[in-house]
Amino acid sequence: MDRRQFLNRSVLAPVAAYAAQGSGMANSGGQGGPGKVTLREKFFGCIAACHVGSALGAPCEGWTWQEIQDKRGTIDKLWPYQHYRNGWDREPGTTEDGVERQKLMITAIIEKQDRVTAEDVRKIWVRDMKAEQAGMISEPFEGVLLAMAKSGIPACDIGRYCDYAGLNSMSRACHAIPLINAGDIEHAVADVFEVGQLYQTTNSRGLQWAAMMGIAIASATKPGATVDSVIADILQGDPRWNVKGEKGHPEIRAEIERALKVTQGCKDFKELRVAMEALYSGKGTPYAFASASEVVTKGICIFYLTKGHTKDTMIAAVNMGRDTDCLTAVSSGIAGALSGASSIPEEWIKQVDYATTKMPVTNNRRTIRQCADGLYEAYRARLGRTKAFAAEMEQA
Repeated sequence: MDRRQFLNRSVLAPVAAYAAQGSGMANSGGQGGPGKVTLREKFFGCIAACHVGSALGAPCEGWTWQEIQDKRGTIDKLWPYQHYRNGWDREPGTTEDGVERQKLMITAIIEKQDRVTAEDVRKIWVRDMKAEQAGMISEPFEGVLLAMAKSGIPACDIGRYCDYAGLNSMSRACHAIPLINAGDIEHAVADVFEVGQLYQTTNSRGLQWAAMMGIAIASATKPGATVDSVIADILQGDPRWNVKGEKGHPEIRAEIERALKVTQGCKDFKELRVAMEALYSGKGTPYAFASASEVVTKGICIFYLTKGHTKDTMIAAVNMGRDTDCLTAVSSGIAGALSGASSIPEEWIKQVDYATTKMPVTNNRRTIRQCADGLYEAYRARLGRTKAFAAEMEQA
């Protein structure tokens, strides 16, 4: 990522979004609530769906869909579980490593009240991340990355020391980055690549797929967004990938289009999980079911299948099998950004907030609402500064 380009990119793009949002009301193309969803509620829907979705999927992470069906039937509630690695008995509603990753980005954005760089987030890592998290609530390799962060090397170099360049580390956790860039796809993508260098090497496959999440969430927050408009923006991709008149990254676009074609032939998630098994069935290697390409592609397809209805997306994703917590965070995060959180049972949100108070170690104990509203207020502060700058420069 050209860091000078990051700093010098136009700050005027959000002004159009600010004007279009007006009172903050936006049409919702999903079926998760009323026809109008405020931008504040889109922020809450995105974060709530991600956190609750992670908690729904964590107890059955790594199960096949057949195992889920045999042991649970259809998962439609929060379950307690004992983590396979450390034997910690976890409350129903306990979130996973991706939410811990996301909390650090949220804190950086709230404190800066603006877009963030990898260096901004690294400062929060060093201050707030606990070394004992690695292997308990975060992945073991994150302990190595934290040690590198404390060494003083440039933040954009840290991800080079992660062994898993194609993992969904960033794509399942980056929701806050497109939210501070709500409606602004270009800068959402730029910031995902920027901050993502903490986790993976620059422009890696993992970050290319995380960029699709940036596009999806930034698109879903636009005024008048619909499921179809979000899918169209996803397939349009990052303009920097466009070659010879083709839109989007050719390999990424082809993979998503292939899966969407399969999805169109399915009437529900039970049919979709069988169909997807023919496309994604890797096993036997570390994080075999957690590749960013698989999780993001499936997440987009579930969002499409459920017409952006937030709760339906969560239930579909958690019953798909394989990387259930990441898949639910990805798919329902997009749905929540479009349709809000009105369809998520209030008791689920309360239980996740309660479970956070019982975690032995966490990057922060904000409630879901505090996380979402903090991001929203940072976004409004950013837009206010941008509007003032635009007004000043109109006089130049």
